[in-house]
Amino acid sequence: MSRSVRTRPEGSGQALSEAYDTALLDLDGVVYAGGSAIEHAVESLAAAREGGMRLAYVTNNALRTPDTVAGHLTELGIPTGAEDVITSAQAVARLISEQVPRGARVLVIGGEGLRVALRERGLEPVESADDDPVAVVQGYGGPDLPWGRFAEASYAVARGVPWFASNTDLTIPSGRGIAPGNGAAVEVVRIATGAEPQVAGKPLPPMHRETILRTGAQRPLVVGDRLDTDIEGAFNGEVDSLLVLTGVTDGAQLLAAPPQHRPTYVDADLRGMLGGQPDVVGAGEGAFRCGGWTARTGAERLELDGEGEALDGLRALCAAAWSAAGAGTCGLDGGKALARLGM
Repeated sequence: MSRSVRTRPEGSGQALSEAYDTALLDLDGVVYAGGSAIEHAVESLAAAREGGMRLAYVTNNALRTPDTVAGHLTELGIPTGAEDVITSAQAVARLISEQVPRGARVLVIGGEGLRVALRERGLEPVESADDDPVAVVQGYGGPDLPWGRFAEASYAVARGVPWFASNTDLTIPSGRGIAPGNGAAVEVVRIATGAEPQVAGKPLPPMHRETILRTGAQRPLVVGDRLDTDIEGAFNGEVDSLLVLTGVTDGAQLLAAPPQHRPTYVDADLRGMLGGQPDVVGAGEGAFRCGGWTARTGAERLELDGEGEALDGLRALCAAAWSAAGAGTCGLDGGKALARLGM
C-alpha cells in the first residue's frame, strides 16, 4: 500500500479472498456483536476459508485468552483454534519481554489474558507493587476490576517502574451499551502519576507486528469496523484494509475521514470479502462515478445524482469528499446525499 494520500476507495477485479492470503479480522462489530454472530459472518468466513484464505482474529481486548476467544467463535459456528487469535495482551507481552530479562516480575493490572501472555514470554506475573516488579502492565480487566488495582499500578509507576498498556481504547461495547474501556483505566493511572505508558495495541505498530509474526501473512487484508483502530492500524502497517459497516462507523464519519482513516475498500458486511470491488472513476472536475451514481463537490455540500446500489453511491461520495479534503478532513455537508442512500 502506498503512503500517498488516498482519494478514493479502490476497485478490485479479483475477489478479495483470492487477492489476499490472510484476513486480519477485528471481532466486535465485524464477526459478532453482543455475543451473537453478525448476519452473513459465519457463511462468509467459511467460504473465504474454503477458498484458501487464512483467517486470523485480532482483538484489542486483553481480558480473554486466545483459547477462550477461539472457543466462543467455534460455538458461533466459526471453527477456530487458539493459534488463529491474536490479542493485545500478546503484543504487549512481547514488547515487555524485549526490554526486561527472562523470568522478570511484572505487575499485572488486568485479567487472565495478560497473565497467560506474560507466562508465554517467560515472565512472572505479580499482584503487588511491593513484589519488586520491573514493569507494570495494564489491560482491560472487566467491569469488576477493583479500584485498588489502579492504586497498585500508581505506586509502582511513581517509583519509576516502566509502564505498559495493552491498548488505550476509551470505550468497549457491551450487551447493555458502551462501557469504559482500558483507555479510561489508563487515564486514572496517568492522572495519578503524570507518566506515559508504552502502548502495544491497535492502531500502533507492535500489534501489527504481532499479527504478522504469528500468521506469517505475506499479503494481509485488515478487516474492521473502526476507523481509529482497525483502519489506522492498517495504515500504520502499510497494508490494505476493508471497512465493513456492521459496527460503529457510519457514512458521515467515513466521508470526514483524514488520510490515516481512509480504508482501501468499503462494503456492507463480510460478504465483501468474497467478491471484487467496483471501480470509482473520475467524471469531470470534482466529480466521481461508481455504478449508477455520480458524486461531486458543491459550494457547501456534497451532491449526489443517479440511482443504484447504495454502497456504490457511498463509494462515489468518499471519492468526492476525500479528493476535496486532500491531506485534511472534508468539511462539506454530506447529510442530504447520505439520506438519499438511506444512510
